[in-house]
Amino acid sequence: MSSTPRPRSAPAAASSGRPGWPRQCPLCRGWTTQALCADCLQRFSAPVPRCGSCARRLGLAVARCADCLREPPPFERCLCAGDYGFPWDRLITAFKFHAQVELAPALALALQTAVERADGLRVDLVLPVPLSAARLAERGHHQAWEIARRVARGCGLAARADALLRLRDTAHQVGLSRRERAANLRDAMWIEPSRVATLHGRRIALVDDVLTTGATVAAAAEVLRQAGAASVDVWVVARTPDPHD
Repeated sequence: MSSTPRPRSAPAAASSGRPGWPRQCPLCRGWTTQALCADCLQRFSAPVPRCGSCARRLGLAVARCADCLREPPPFERCLCAGDYGFPWDRLITAFKFHAQVELAPALALALQTAVERADGLRVDLVLPVPLSAARLAERGHHQAWEIARRVARGCGLAARADALLRLRDTAHQVGLSRRERAANLRDAMWIEPSRVATLHGRRIALVDDVLTTGATVAAAAEVLRQAGAASVDVWVVARTPDPHD
């Protein structure tokens, strides 16, 4: 079996979301010394009541939504920067599908801010949701890793891109139901055998760009728990709103 290509790093000029030289905020085009200006962070990622398990937006501040009470997900909790709508949908689409890797620091900063605000640093290791070799070749970069490694660095946490693998390519998930996504992902994710000891007993944060039905992160969380992870949290930049809300 051929080895999975290593994720390509972002250009050096866009490798950090930490304060530095003045730059333009990708949302308002105002000048700032960090990846997103403070006004846009406050405006577009202000905290709202969400389900602690799946990050679904709620009308009331309760611990879990009805769906998660009825069928708890295989991860402890989910944190997100905002809903998958303006402006996050525009930035994520450009970043993910149009190779604008320079947007990774802005997305990572939004997620890091949400994690720190929610006291989410109760983890030992940050992992990206894995990408198959075919999808990596198609996109040219591993979007979850570009976000995960920056968030981990900003939070002072360790990160790995070689522990959780996606060995089988799957059809695009867009437009599939929760059940169809789960069937699509069956047996697609595996733990690198030499990394099992690294995961055992560790509290894992699993990072992705968007959470829709949760099937992808649920499949990954189940594999991590089977490998001995003590807990799995999910960190995503954006949560797709429920169509019935």
